[in-house]
Amino acid sequence: MRLRMMTADGDMQFGANQSDFQQNNAEAVAQLVQTRLRLWLGEWFADTSDGTPWKTEVLGRGTTGTYDAVIQDRILATAGVQSITSYSSTLLNRALTISITIQTLYGAATLSVSS
Repeated sequence: MRLRMMTADGDMQFGANQSDFQQNNAEAVAQLVQTRLRLWLGEWFADTSDGTPWKTEVLGRGTTGTYDAVIQDRILATAGVQSITSYSSTLLNRALTISITIQTLYGAATLSVSS
């Protein structure tokens, strides 16, 4: 697995040749998970069926008891993820913050995603 690294702002990183890439490590898988969670369902023009259903199944009305399962399924469907070892979510003022530790093919990785 080889991914172009992203800046703190979520932009692709350029200018350092091979140092701009993550390859076969847990951080690459964590970046892939974070990217997949940030993609809203229908947002990508090339495949409108891909994405996290934030509006309908996560932040929508009546989703309090089910949104964790939707997010965890999306994480587990990510290439390189073997399992979720730690998961917590906090919904406060219509903003969801998720803290995750995953076991990948290359080791453990921790990440946080906010909507």
